[in-house]
Amino acid sequence: MPKSRFPHSLVLIFGMILVAQVTTYLVPAGTFSRDGRTVLPGTFRLLEGAEVPVQPWHTFLTSIPKGLAEAQDVIFFIFLIGGVIAVLRATGAIDAFLGAAIRRLGGQPLLLVAGMTSVFALGSGTIGMAEEYLPFVPILVAMGLAMRMDAMVALGIVYVGYGVGYGCAPLNPFTVVIAQDLAGLPVYSGQGLRWTLMGLCTVVGVHHVMSYARRVQKDPGASLVGDVDYSKGFEASHDLPLTLPRLSILLAFAAGIGLFVWGVNAHEWYLSEMAAIFMGVGIFAAVLGRLGPNEVAAKFCEGASELATTALLVGFARTIEVVLSDAQVIDTIVHGIASVLEGAGSYVAAAGMLAVQTVCNLFIPSGSGQAYVTMPIMAPLADLTGVTRQTAVLAFQMGDGFTNTIVPTNAVLMGMLAMGRIPYGRWLRFMVPLLLKIYVVALAGLFYAVAVGYA
Repeated sequence: MPKSRFPHSLVLIFGMILVAQVTTYLVPAGTFSRDGRTVLPGTFRLLEGAEVPVQPWHTFLTSIPKGLAEAQDVIFFIFLIGGVIAVLRATGAIDAFLGAAIRRLGGQPLLLVAGMTSVFALGSGTIGMAEEYLPFVPILVAMGLAMRMDAMVALGIVYVGYGVGYGCAPLNPFTVVIAQDLAGLPVYSGQGLRWTLMGLCTVVGVHHVMSYARRVQKDPGASLVGDVDYSKGFEASHDLPLTLPRLSILLAFAAGIGLFVWGVNAHEWYLSEMAAIFMGVGIFAAVLGRLGPNEVAAKFCEGASELATTALLVGFARTIEVVLSDAQVIDTIVHGIASVLEGAGSYVAAAGMLAVQTVCNLFIPSGSGQAYVTMPIMAPLADLTGVTRQTAVLAFQMGDGFTNTIVPTNAVLMGMLAMGRIPYGRWLRFMVPLLLKIYVVALAGLFYAVAVGYA
């Protein structure tokens, strides 16, 4: 993976913590009256005599442990889910399923592109898969080359699915669950519209990839990577067989997700119950996969450690809210933004939220981290601009997920491009036209959400 010229995400978030600290000196403290978590319009007032803390080390250095503590439920959930997914990978179930799908669809380009893009979108939209797709880049590149296409098609399959899955995620625990919790919404509520948007955006993405693939098949000179050497390193791989035990593991995993969705609706389950279900599925998978206790422990720790950076980003991002909340300036910021957007109407407000989230994703490519930075502001802003909080969550998801496909601060993207030997500039030439199409769908989805009072 090439060394990035962009600052590390933790550096960017720490810089935002410092900006938050400075903001507490420049913005007066204020507050809205609330009915529960809902902001009541027209009730903003400045806090008379409120003093801004004068010790900077007290307001942000000591706030970092506080931010980590306040995000502890999500942080521990991230560690647990990372460990369980690593155990599932160790059984070969996930790799065997994706490998079988590629083999079955490989003879027909349209079925390969549409089928695998849908599979990747489903994986990202339900359980937040991303890094797990890395091993399949060489497989898809090899298959694409064998079918007279190119590596751009292979990466398009992976990243269109990944981006659409995150952007329209119906169930993703790392984005939609966290954002809905911060917005005070029932977990997994409103997923019908998100499933619909994921289907529409997948169709748009498949059409874009297939249009390019057909051009390359007709004229190899049209390939954006025609001058790149793919003569070595992309031989066809031997995929794992999808055995009965592995199929049983996948079915158990799907059943676990279904059980949690039922528990959320019937008993208001949340992260603790979801973690327990995943742990149970992990143990079941280890037994069926005949993994020894030491191997399970090692894989679990390895998977958890791979998400340590994500967990830290969540805690540090939460610190931004802690600094602003302790100084009581969040409501003042919301009031200022609302004053600009209120007169423009709810449709413009929804589009403005999408624009803000899109820009934020350049600096905070972690979806969960971005949720903690932006949702404390966007949720009350929604109350003041006639936009439902569910619509604000949707704007967050799309602004985060769709731009994951191009932002150079996304380590997974840069790693996959390196594996596929695709220069970043040429990837932009391929993806930017598609993003323009997808953002048309995104705006249409947001305007529909505003029109129907999406809740």
